[in-house]
Amino acid sequence: MRVVIVTESFPPDVNGVAHCALQTARHLVDRGHHPLVVAPAPAPGSRPDTDAPCPVVRIPSLPLPGYPQVRVALPSRRLAAALVSHRPDVVHLASPFVLGVRGMAAAARLGTPAVAVYQTDLAGYARTYMGAGEAAAWRRIRSVHAAADRTLAPSSAAQSDLEAHGVPRVRLWPRGVDTARFRPEHRDEALRRELAPNGELIVGYVGRLAPEKHVGLLSGVCGLPGLRLVVVGDGPSQAHLTEALPGATFLGRRTGDELARIFASLDLFVHTGPFETFCQTVQEAMASGVPVVAPAAGGPLDLVAHGRTGLLVPPCDATAVQEAVRALAADPARRAAYGAAARAMVEGRTWAAVGDQLIAHYDDVLATRKTAVAA
Repeated sequence: MRVVIVTESFPPDVNGVAHCALQTARHLVDRGHHPLVVAPAPAPGSRPDTDAPCPVVRIPSLPLPGYPQVRVALPSRRLAAALVSHRPDVVHLASPFVLGVRGMAAAARLGTPAVAVYQTDLAGYARTYMGAGEAAAWRRIRSVHAAADRTLAPSSAAQSDLEAHGVPRVRLWPRGVDTARFRPEHRDEALRRELAPNGELIVGYVGRLAPEKHVGLLSGVCGLPGLRLVVVGDGPSQAHLTEALPGATFLGRRTGDELARIFASLDLFVHTGPFETFCQTVQEAMASGVPVVAPAAGGPLDLVAHGRTGLLVPPCDATAVQEAVRALAADPARRAAYGAAARAMVEGRTWAAVGDQLIAHYDDVLATRKTAVAA
């Protein structure tokens, strides 16, 4: 099968869309298929696509004003030319918004089936950054995804939201996790001594440092005795958060085996963002055998078994976050039980397993198209 993956982000970018697009391309190659990736060009000076498993066509881009880590593709003929040259059986649209919309239009002109993967809560972002615009955001989402042969939602909450707002042909497709890289055995006592020299319990957050993530909700955790807060990631809120989270250790962006070592060395993982359509970092913490505190909203509802692998708390409630952390910090047996159950829960959620589910969605879409043409 020949597939063009049109994605709004791709490594060296570090985010959920980029990571999922990379893993999708890898799995397609592993299964003998022929993907091509089309993505915005990274920032000048970024490392080349040495880890890409297939050819990558880069579209000229500009940084998003106020959020330079996000690149927005400019209009270009390269996208249409790439589709014509690759002759795809299906076009995979990863979080379509700007480049993905053009990819959808190009696929329609060629009569090629398109599968759109919903990954970004644009309505939540509109509420965070503009204080309004949710209705307009949903109109945009509906118009883009209605043109696709199938929309894949990463969680049951995302699927319900899409269907409630009139998006047709929605199916569930969760995300995989690298259970070989993220595992409890990577716990590093030397790293723990470096991060918590007085033997404190280590509470970690991993993710973008941006307003929609509400990382400032961890301010109450900083004041709890015997705990050390470790923050991994970067973004536009970093300067503000260094003041809002006194005593926290900021490690910046970390990836790969180094990130896995950090995850496994945590005693507790806390996620604060209420707009997650999935939340891959929660799943990576679980694979690392670490109990999780997360908001009872969006993707974490599918990932965290409350009272078994972690605790779900009301979204945007700093007191609830603090109390959940306090309760688990005081109960080492409970933390150990939650961590073991978390690892067991994600054992089968490999990228190979969910990648095969994706290929099955492609096959269904192609079969439906053939049936429609024959009729």
